[in-house]
Amino acid sequence: MAKHRKSRLWRRTHRKPMPVALRAAATLTLAGAASGTMLDGSALAEPEPTLAEVEERVDALHAEAEEATEAFNAATEAADDAEADLDDLRDRAARRTAELNEARDALGSQAGVEYRTGGLPATLQLALSADPDDFLRRADLVDRGDVGRARALRDVEQRVRAVERLREEAEDRAEALAEARERAAEQREVIDDRIDEAEELLATRTAEERERLLGEERSGPVAPASAAVATSPRAAAAVSYAYAQLGKPYGWGATGPDAFDCSGLTQAAWRAAGVALPRTSYAQVDTGTRVPRAELAPGDLVFYYSGISHVGLYVGNGQIIHASRAGTPVRMAPVDSMPFAAATRPA
Repeated sequence: MAKHRKSRLWRRTHRKPMPVALRAAATLTLAGAASGTMLDGSALAEPEPTLAEVEERVDALHAEAEEATEAFNAATEAADDAEADLDDLRDRAARRTAELNEARDALGSQAGVEYRTGGLPATLQLALSADPDDFLRRADLVDRGDVGRARALRDVEQRVRAVERLREEAEDRAEALAEARERAAEQREVIDDRIDEAEELLATRTAEERERLLGEERSGPVAPASAAVATSPRAAAAVSYAYAQLGKPYGWGATGPDAFDCSGLTQAAWRAAGVALPRTSYAQVDTGTRVPRAELAPGDLVFYYSGISHVGLYVGNGQIIHASRAGTPVRMAPVDSMPFAAATRPA
């Protein structure tokens, strides 16, 4: 199947269904168009979805986009790791190959002397073979009566095997790299698809309605940074960093300093405090100590939704700072503005 056809099929099969009211409206419109007749003899206009229905669908699309963003982040991180491993394996293979060539050169010098004095022994003919596989297949068949020569041949054999292992590992990592890049590309398509659909829905509303739909969930007042009492200097540093990012744009896959996605912001905040967090929300949830909802303290990571697809930084006074979604800048929100899943306290 062609790649573009596969991508369209993937998006169709992974898109979550529209709300009943929107789906019913679309069905009714299609039925009327197909029949060519209307009950009152006039064109039957498609019922416009209510603002609440649009809000529900836009929220769902942004949630799907964010979930795909975290999957994109994980795939990108895996690709970066595989690429680094591949570079290291190639370097090691190159060094081992150079050492193998030096060992062969040493045997070649010995072979030159022995050839001039009475012919080239089968052992040296084999060691100098240009085909490592042929060497390994036949190595056990040659005469190794000469102890010194046998030791040199075993050394060459070990070097050949080491080079071959490194090359096999490099091939495996190259495959892993290609697969991770493909996963990242697929998730990027999902992100683009969901955001495009959300923007199409928003374009049907007035400017005032769009502002409301993109507004923060039940936003509360912005608390001053001085009101947060952190449990450690590092937590205080993470909170201070988060406050400094308020108003910066959301960017999927972004880790700052100019834009952030949700886990990119929390990672950057704790990095500023000297603590390295994993890249994704569902990896960050396994970092540090779990904290009950009632015992949250400034600097804690708060995770949302059953799939741990969103994370914010608790800053005290019942508030978090988070990078929520496309079109909405980094801002504060009540800690209970989304379905609470877990909380952790980084060390």
